[in-house]
Amino acid sequence: MTSLRLLPLFHSLFILQTHFSSQLEDNKIPPSLCTGHPGIPGSPGVHGSPGQPGRDGRDGRDAVPGEKGQKGDRGESGETGLRGLTGDKGDPGEKGERGPPGECAVAPKSAFNAKLSQSLALALTVGDAVCFDTIVINEQGDYNAETGRFTCKVPGVYYFAVHATVYRASLQFDLMKNGHVVASYFQFYGNWPKPASLSGGSLLHLVPGDQVWVQVALAEYNGFYSSTKTDSSFTGFLVYSDWKNSAVFA
Repeated sequence: MTSLRLLPLFHSLFILQTHFSSQLEDNKIPPSLCTGHPGIPGSPGVHGSPGQPGRDGRDGRDAVPGEKGQKGDRGESGETGLRGLTGDKGDPGEKGERGPPGECAVAPKSAFNAKLSQSLALALTVGDAVCFDTIVINEQGDYNAETGRFTCKVPGVYYFAVHATVYRASLQFDLMKNGHVVASYFQFYGNWPKPASLSGGSLLHLVPGDQVWVQVALAEYNGFYSSTKTDSSFTGFLVYSDWKNSAVFA
C-alpha cells in the first residue's frame, strides 16, 4: 500500500527534473561567441631520452674501381729505436756435412851426408873448409859439395857428425859455425900400421843463413884418409824446427 502512494510523487519529481534540464541547455553560450585572450607560452619541455639505434642502411651498388693513384714521396726515416732485449739462445743447428779432406801437411826437412873422395884425401889446407865432395844424400840441397859448407834454411836444432879415417898422420879438425869453432877433435898418429878412426858430433841451434863446415886445425895434423874400403864423412840433419809461423808446412 505504501509503494502505491509514492508513485504520484516520483512522477512529479521526474517531470520537474526534465523541465530544469531543458532550461539549462537553452542557457548555454556557443564557444565561438566567447573567445578569451591567448595564454602565456609554456616553458620548454625536458629533452627526451635517446632513441633506439636505427637500422643499417641498404648496401650500395658495386662501383667501377678507380684508377691507381701515383706513388707518394718517400717519407723521412724515423729515429732509431732502442735496442731490444737479448733473445733466448736458439736450439743447436743440425750438424753440417763433412768437408773435403785437406792437403797433407809436411814436416820441415833438412838432411845431408857426404864423404871425402880419394883424390882429395891428401890435399887439405889449414883454415879452409874440407870439401866432402861425394854426395850420398842431399835432397834439400842445403849442403854445397863445392864449398864444403852447409847453409841453414829451416831454423831449429841440428846435429852434425864427422867421421874421419886417420892413416899415416895425426889429425886435428874443428867443427865451425859462421867462422867460430864450436867443437874440436884430435887423433895422434903413433906409427900404427893400419888406419884408425876419429869421430865427433855436436848439436847446434841455427837460424836461416847460418853456415857450418869442417876445417883442418893444424897443418901437420891433416891425416884425413879415404880409400875403397874406408871413408871420411860429414853428416848433418834437422832434429826439430822452431819456425814461429807454423808447426808444419809444405
